[in-house]
Amino acid sequence: MAGVTPVYAEDDGGGSDSDSDSDSDSDSDNDGDDAGSSISGGGGYNSRVKKSQPDLFRWFKRQPRQERPARKRRAAPVAAPRYVPDEIVALGLTAAQVDVLVGQGFAVRSRHALTSFGGEVVKLDPPRGRNLERARADIRSVAPDALADFNHFYRPQEEAACGGRPCVAPRLVGWPASPPGGCKAADVTIGLIDTAINPDHETFASSKLEVLRLDPSARDGSGRQHGTAVASLLVGTGKSGTPGLLPNGRLISVDAFRANNRAEAYDLARAIDMLAARNVSVINMSLSGPDNAVLAKAVELAAGKKISLVAAAGNDGPKAKAVFPAAYHNVIAVTAVDLHKRPYRRANRGDYIDLAAPGVGVWAAASIAGARPKSGTSFAAPFVTAAVALAKSRAPEADAQKLLASQAEDLGESGKDDVFGYGLLNARLICGG
Repeated sequence: MAGVTPVYAEDDGGGSDSDSDSDSDSDSDNDGDDAGSSISGGGGYNSRVKKSQPDLFRWFKRQPRQERPARKRRAAPVAAPRYVPDEIVALGLTAAQVDVLVGQGFAVRSRHALTSFGGEVVKLDPPRGRNLERARADIRSVAPDALADFNHFYRPQEEAACGGRPCVAPRLVGWPASPPGGCKAADVTIGLIDTAINPDHETFASSKLEVLRLDPSARDGSGRQHGTAVASLLVGTGKSGTPGLLPNGRLISVDAFRANNRAEAYDLARAIDMLAARNVSVINMSLSGPDNAVLAKAVELAAGKKISLVAAAGNDGPKAKAVFPAAYHNVIAVTAVDLHKRPYRRANRGDYIDLAAPGVGVWAAASIAGARPKSGTSFAAPFVTAAVALAKSRAPEADAQKLLASQAEDLGESGKDDVFGYGLLNARLICGG
């Protein structure tokens, strides 16, 4: 019995994934038979074994008790933090108000001028020992006309898919096989706020792709899986295995995420401002998080410049609360459906949902090479973003959201509902039939 190592199902022990049977303990399954042979001398149960039982019992009784190793328990899941624990982000503070706050013990951690919107967005550290609730109230008291809030986190809205038939999602919404000249796809400039992108992926070989980082000097960038997939849906080249919806369009992408694949409200405001300065017609935000005063203002300012904003509706489940920026009134919130036009099982629902688009088993570029099916409202949003871009290329002053809503295929309850919004995106009429 000695020498047998206990194994528990939930612990791989850090070993390899090999199926090899050449381990040193490979004969341990025969320990019972070997033990019986050594005691009985090969003759099975006999008087010699029976006579030796008292001695054996005394021997076992004298041995130190072998404690069975405690069963390893899975640690309870720790809720992800909703905001940076020691920062307040503010928009609209005057220089005099910043000086007053510094005099009260606040410290300016970072500040960035918003060239497109005017003013600056500022990160502030509260005075020592002051909680964030009170710190936010103190800033609002000093500067009642400014906006101050927690520096909330935002995350990509994806789920790795488990298969599905690729390359049929565009046909579900009547997307043209190739952008006809009448759509003027080459004149479209799309903004994307997401994780990093792999510009060397074969799908971008002939794409008009520009990738920007908020902090070029930062050593660690975010992961490339999510951003590469979303970008490929928008401008992947037709000759690759992952053709995009607008392969002739121009995409300006801002990596607003950090190494932990979280984006701060402070950085999202900067990214929106950066894209506004580049005159994009629409911004895709396949991300979600809580309501935030500074982010809401940045969205409002961008909308005021006639920039359309599209966001993923969220993958927190049908009973989850609304997520942002999708739930802001000037953002087009996109939910996901499968290839049978059924709602994605994990999609959020609510009166803020505007449109539905393919988002289950959608074929998109992998982070290094090749492609794989993806699921999540993150991958439904690019369909609506591309449709908005095409609609605005034909009629820049038109309300693209109203146009797409009026043409959507009504699903579920008649009219706008909490599951599909106005219905499934219909791209058949965008290019004039």
